[in-house]
Amino acid sequence: MIRDTSAQDRLVEVKPNRKRRALWIGSGVAVLALLALFGPRIGRLFSAEASVSSSRLAFATVERGPFVRDIAAEGKVVAAVSPTLYATYGGAVTLKVHAGDAVKKGQVLAVVDSPELTNKLAQEESAADAMQVDYLRAQIDARKTRGELQKAYDNAQIDEQGAQRDLARYQKAFAQGAVPSMNVDRAKDELEKARITQEHAKADLSTNTDSLNFDIQSKKLAHDRQLLLVKDLQRQVDDLNVKSPVDGQVGQLFIAERATVAKDAQLLSVIDLSALEVEMKVPESFARDLGIGMTGEISGNGNIWKGLVSAISPEVVNGEVAARLRFDGATPKQLRQNQRLSVRILLDKRDNVLTVQRGSFVDESGGSYAYVVRDGVAEKHPIRVGASSIDKVEILDGLKEGDNIVISGTDSFKGAQRVAISN
Repeated sequence: MIRDTSAQDRLVEVKPNRKRRALWIGSGVAVLALLALFGPRIGRLFSAEASVSSSRLAFATVERGPFVRDIAAEGKVVAAVSPTLYATYGGAVTLKVHAGDAVKKGQVLAVVDSPELTNKLAQEESAADAMQVDYLRAQIDARKTRGELQKAYDNAQIDEQGAQRDLARYQKAFAQGAVPSMNVDRAKDELEKARITQEHAKADLSTNTDSLNFDIQSKKLAHDRQLLLVKDLQRQVDDLNVKSPVDGQVGQLFIAERATVAKDAQLLSVIDLSALEVEMKVPESFARDLGIGMTGEISGNGNIWKGLVSAISPEVVNGEVAARLRFDGATPKQLRQNQRLSVRILLDKRDNVLTVQRGSFVDESGGSYAYVVRDGVAEKHPIRVGASSIDKVEILDGLKEGDNIVISGTDSFKGAQRVAISN
């Protein structure tokens, strides 16, 4: 019988390892704590409909503070008064200045040679002189005719008085029996005849006086009308000397020297450098908030000047509206036309307003919702926005101060209600 090694074996007593058990217990507690802490977050992550990397998104925190709505853009200096001068009549033009020349108000800049207009003025002046002669002759003829009629009326009065005296003598002689009654009757007829003649002479004097006055008035009106025509032609002839309407500088010449132009052709432009404005382009979305008289700031050359909105174009071109600002006070002397300046227009300023940085989420959602980020999950919430500025948007409802939202890149969410944000 072969002997085994059982006689050599001995029982070894294993002592318990307290450190290892404590380590296992600690690990279990840590796992339970992590599950308690991150369990809801892990649940939300698994409940998300999509996952998007945070590198593709932009975030901003909702804040409460001052809210300033303004428009900032680049503008260029333009002349508030820059008239273009035209030819009032056709003809050959002689230029008296060159582009860039300084000119004074009333200075002759160009002369239009128009023999046709000059001859027409001379003809109308001659016609006016002839009408004046007719008017004076009518006055003389009227005085002569009026004198003859007055003479006839005076003679008729004398004849009537003589007939009255003859009738009185015949009546007296008839009463004494010196003359027959036939002589008395004849004297009465003569008196009646003289009275009728006197009445007709008086009526002729009155009627012909009115007629003569009308004739004189007609010739006077014709002469006055001709004088107005001559005055208008004289104005046109004077306008052949094209004069500067303002103090300034000759801008652009539209014609060459001694060029023959038609009526209303462009000749040249004059720039009034004492009245400069700044023109800027405003996005259409802000144009409705602009108003005449709004204050603004114009900066350039290390200076800042106050400005006022003076004009707003009613037309939208390429999604922009042109607006002009005039300087509030004297125009700076160091500015030049077409010089670039920075412009800022203040639209509104309020305190204690809930705002968030402006982003594409306003345009993508129309300001109706935003994605609020909590524990790595962006959740869709309905919101209501108010006024917008260049860099901020007013929050009226749906968000509170301290909320962190996605302001850009929400197009990748595809309208999902919950989206996980991965690092």
